[in-house]
Amino acid sequence: MAEENTTPEEQALADEWAAALAESGDDANQDDIDAMLAQSEARPAAPRAPMEEFPGAPKNNVPVSLDGPNLDVILDIPVSISMEVGNTEISIRNLLQLNQGSVIELDRLAGEPLDVLVNGTLIAHGEVVVVNEKFGIRLTDVISQSERIKKLR
Repeated sequence: MAEENTTPEEQALADEWAAALAESGDDANQDDIDAMLAQSEARPAAPRAPMEEFPGAPKNNVPVSLDGPNLDVILDIPVSISMEVGNTEISIRNLLQLNQGSVIELDRLAGEPLDVLVNGTLIAHGEVVVVNEKFGIRLTDVISQSERIKKLR
């Protein structure tokens, strides 16, 4: 019979062993289960790797700069860039009633600059232009590099 002072974790492990032995068709008794449990507890735990400090990682309250090698690793990662003309909130009822020719009023005035977003983060403002029969955007106001890096955190 099991000892009276077993923890719930030990009991759960013993129950799992019992179920596995019963499933395999072996005649399992408590002595076998206790022996397997003691064997699993006797194994030393895998050694933990020490946490390393990376010299290029910026610390809190340290000004961000583009001079260090810490950004070289991420410079070729693709990001999603989008332009936002404006936005509004409507009910699902009104959303379902939209059809071709419907007009949705936005929260921006005509002629106001568009927001340029990278992965959903505002990085600049701009105006729409046409280049080689395709739409483009001319940046009119760009957030500084250090501010953009801070927003990426």
